[in-house]
Amino acid sequence: MDTLIPSAASLAGDPAVIARAEALRPAIEAASSDIEKGRRLPPALLDRLHEARLFRLLMPRSSNGLETDPITFFHVIETIARGDASTAWCVSQAGGCAMSAAYLDLPVAQEIFGRDPRAVLAWGPGPRVKAIETDGGYRVTGVWAFASGGRHATWLGAHCPVFKADGTPLIGPDGRQVERTMLVPTADVAWTDIWDTVGLRGTASDQFALTDHFVRADHSITRDFEKECREPGPLYRMSAMTCYEVGFSGVALGIARAALDAFVDVARNKVPRGMKSPIRDNAVVQSHAAQAEVNVRAARAFLLQAVADIWHTVAQPGGKLTVDQRITIRMASTHAIHKAREAVDFAYNAAGASAIFGSHPLERRFRDIHTVTQQLQGRLSHFETVGAWMLGADADLTFV
Repeated sequence: MDTLIPSAASLAGDPAVIARAEALRPAIEAASSDIEKGRRLPPALLDRLHEARLFRLLMPRSSNGLETDPITFFHVIETIARGDASTAWCVSQAGGCAMSAAYLDLPVAQEIFGRDPRAVLAWGPGPRVKAIETDGGYRVTGVWAFASGGRHATWLGAHCPVFKADGTPLIGPDGRQVERTMLVPTADVAWTDIWDTVGLRGTASDQFALTDHFVRADHSITRDFEKECREPGPLYRMSAMTCYEVGFSGVALGIARAALDAFVDVARNKVPRGMKSPIRDNAVVQSHAAQAEVNVRAARAFLLQAVADIWHTVAQPGGKLTVDQRITIRMASTHAIHKAREAVDFAYNAAGASAIFGSHPLERRFRDIHTVTQQLQGRLSHFETVGAWMLGADADLTFV
């Protein structure tokens, strides 16, 4: 594919939508301590996020969503993350989940998302789960975890392998067991508080359970979204996975931006014990600060240009997301996450003992970025997938 050079406008996204996030950033940052302590997004902040419709960024217009583009989505998430990473993570997660509305029958999508302006869908993996076919739907049993934003969600998604009524696996045309995501009201699940973590504490990514719970067939979707999509918009030619990659790399880069900005203030004003001048006068710190800045900007630019290039082709009439394009987004997003982590590590280490205190802005950024890199989107093994594809070897495309 010929490389396109996106215009500055195409890299900038929708300024009106991004301005909503920028306007909220001071309030988000002011709430960050309460978010950490309460391990939830506070009700007042949720009100502001809903008023700005930021949980509806990737939701179809037919379900009262914004149906924005992935470049705008990135900028919104990055902006929020500069104020608080947990908030950005929840908005990013909700964005990807909201794309489900494009794969439901329209009356069901409007029931779940369209009528309630505060509708939020959250989900997470579950290793020991199942859905058994029954008249009109499925009987669902299992335990699911890492449901980021689940505590303020109105609906939850339970990913399940499907079994026939006799207990044998339901096999699809590709020879694999069929998997579907069952959508259930949050009020129907049993919660367990498990989210005592190093970072991203405010995401409340807790565990929920269902036992022999009936789910109507039309309240479920396949994880192979292309087969059921009814929305014509180009956004839904992008997979939810690629949008997660874009969004969560935005979380990481927002954390890095905030950390480097905070470090500049520390370096200009802190005179380390036993020294006669501020940190900023140290030649090693100067060199590493410049390299951290370059690496973050370069990773961000690569990601934005790659996504803008791909979006330009996918949005054309008849456009379709190719495996090569999915590989490029996976490569650029994982690279951005780890360059962000390196920048935060530099800032935290160079700030010295001041950064170990909970009141210091770098302490929370350090914990948050290292929680991001431990999540699926930050796996270094993604580079193995990219390299295998580049070299023509067998590549596992599960997370591409």
